[in-house]
Amino acid sequence: MVAIIDYEAGNLTSVALAVRHLGFVGEVTQDPAVIASAERVIFPGQGAAGSAMANLRRLGLDQPLRAAIADGRPVLGICIAHQLIFDHTAEDGGVACLGLLPGPVIRFDFAGRRVKIPQMGWNAVELQTAHPVFEGFESGWECYFVHSYYPVPADPALTLASTEYEGLSFASIVGRDNLISTQFHPEKSGRAGLTLLRNFLTWDGRPC
Repeated sequence: MVAIIDYEAGNLTSVALAVRHLGFVGEVTQDPAVIASAERVIFPGQGAAGSAMANLRRLGLDQPLRAAIADGRPVLGICIAHQLIFDHTAEDGGVACLGLLPGPVIRFDFAGRRVKIPQMGWNAVELQTAHPVFEGFESGWECYFVHSYYPVPADPALTLASTEYEGLSFASIVGRDNLISTQFHPEKSGRAGLTLLRNFLTWDGRPC
């Protein structure tokens, strides 16, 4: 069973439907016991970092998420969760995040150039390294993004794939051990996203 963490940050139905479409059982839940018993965990979400972190802590879901990672179970972060797994975000005046991976989250800054923020739409994901979740995924495939902020991993090895937006390259997939995370929405990214999601749903949590 796949636990899909519900911390009132949206985007749950489309994730659950994608999991079901791929032939797996996913349960949207706020119950720490369900997360504790799940074979793997999806940490989705969209919206603002401040309210997302507040909800996660208020509902007591940060600890079962940490436990899943510590146990070696596969964990997938999506969109705002891709940012919340880092140390700190500049959004909402500055918010302390989960600190599961080292590094800050910063806002797009194009030095006065007129660039649309948030980035919204389809953009290419360029793979930087091999990973079991990338099997069958072709580097350069386009995925669906909606975001104004992006993480800057302190360790370059955490960046598994990158994406360029208006000349700025950012980490669009990060990971370490049994944790992997995407800035884009795999459940909304057609063939490319479903390939990654299917691979995650059968992944044993080992990076190689």
